Amino acid sequence: MAADPFSVRTAGPGDAPVIARLLHDFNTEFATPTPGAEVLAARPARLLAAPLTTALLVRHPAVGVAPVTRRPNVRYDGPVALLDELHVVPHLRGRGIGGSLMRRPLADAVEEGVSPVEINVDEGDTDARRFHARHGFTDIEPDSGDRALYLHREIGD
Repeated sequence: MAADPFSVRTAGPGDAPVIARLLHDFNTEFATPTPGAEVLAARPARLLAAPLTTALLVRHPAVGVAPVTRRPNVRYDGPVALLDELHVVPHLRGRGIGGSLMRRPLADAVEEGVSPVEINVDEGDTDARRFHARHGFTDIEPDSGDRALYLHREIGD
């Protein structure tokens, strides 16, 4: 396999402001509530200091981000990884940056013995669903053939 044409690197806690800016911009683009980049910066700084969360950045200065969390799960021998987001700045989409950003956590998952990699995608976001399908993601449960659904409930405020 040829090397990816884009430099993907693992972020450190010092990259928290860059990660926060990219995630804030992503939320703003899709009209999702955001507390602002300044508030968001504290979260990746705290999470990246622990072993269960990583974030990948592409290029310098960063034009794409992919935070990944890992957790144990009773259904699998290895951990489960959740690709929390995958965002490339809009004017650079369609150039392969997202593909480079996606290949890295999948390769890391194989190396780390991760069982499934999960990602939550809004049903109406057909571009993201098509992108993830190209990288092998599906909303069909392999054992039953049933459609997989993600349910959530906000707790607190």
